[in-house]
Amino acid sequence: MALAAIYSLFIINKSGGLIYYKDYGSAGRMDTNDSLRLASLWHSMHAISQQLSPTPGCNGIDLLQAHNFDLHCFQSLTGTKFFVVCETGAPNMEMLLKVIYELYTDFVSKNPFYEMEMPIRCELFDLNLAQVIQKDRVALLGR
Repeated sequence: MALAAIYSLFIINKSGGLIYYKDYGSAGRMDTNDSLRLASLWHSMHAISQQLSPTPGCNGIDLLQAHNFDLHCFQSLTGTKFFVVCETGAPNMEMLLKVIYELYTDFVSKNPFYEMEMPIRCELFDLNLAQVIQKDRVALLGR
């Protein structure tokens, strides 16, 4: 089991393509093909849930709870989806996703060398993301 609540982070572009994946020590490590399949599946489920929802203005699935993990999702206005797989009942994941989105806007979207919708290869994003995740882990160890 991982030391902290977060097992992995995925960022999916508006077309459903996986543009960023980071594993934080989950018990069942996924290979590249599995992470691509999960991202594609989540994108499809999210889109279908928006269409099938009886609630007008539904934004799709925000939380998927399973026996041994939770999956929290945040979708930006541009359609980019950020989701974390974490331990069940992990607190403040919605806030963490919004912080990750802010990092994305600051270090990826504003990067003149980044081509939108393409895989993320931005060192400053990686460094700042690592700091945020480490702070989250330290906060969770104190609970």
